[in-house]
Amino acid sequence: SRVREDIEQIELPPGYSLEWGGEHEDSSQARAALARPLPAVLALMVFIVICLFNSLRTTLLIRLIMPLSIIGVTTGLLLTGAPFGFMALLGVLALGGELIKNQIVVLSKIITEIDKGKPPYQAILDGGTSKVRPVCMVIITTVLGMIPLLVDPFFGAMAVCIMFGLSFAAFLSLIVTPVLYAMFYDIQEPVTAPATGKRKGSK
Repeated sequence: SRVREDIEQIELPPGYSLEWGGEHEDSSQARAALARPLPAVLALMVFIVICLFNSLRTTLLIRLIMPLSIIGVTTGLLLTGAPFGFMALLGVLALGGELIKNQIVVLSKIITEIDKGKPPYQAILDGGTSKVRPVCMVIITTVLGMIPLLVDPFFGAMAVCIMFGLSFAAFLSLIVTPVLYAMFYDIQEPVTAPATGKRKGSK
């Protein structure tokens, strides 16, 4: 990447042309092949989430949080110096599926508690805290399983994207998702009435 622009500016004799091959060509072809079915797959994911929650608002909530996972991915790539190549792109796509799964777990618990008659604000608190252990266990086991791939020249960038992105996804799933749910559905903390009784004092 550092020398590409200089090389392409070299004037070639008439009848000669310059093309990039090797890893660059293979990566470009792989990305093009991956991009073709991607819109249909994303539409299918949206359809499945709509069927699960029967709510466009909840589906929009999930989709809005997904791009935030790039914060974790970018941090990991900057800290490790790994390139964002084709394998890193695969890691980001896998990360999106994991983030959606964690959000579904948390939101399903919140909605279930509300359906049972629990006040919405309390349901958000209980639903989020009750899923801390299962969500964190999935993330920890996945991150630990990716550690051996960090030194691999082929899978290293993918491991970095999954490890750092999934770690940040824990914050998104357990904190940001319940907060946005409360904002989307205008759920406020109940105001407790002040005590009216008079306290006895000594003269």
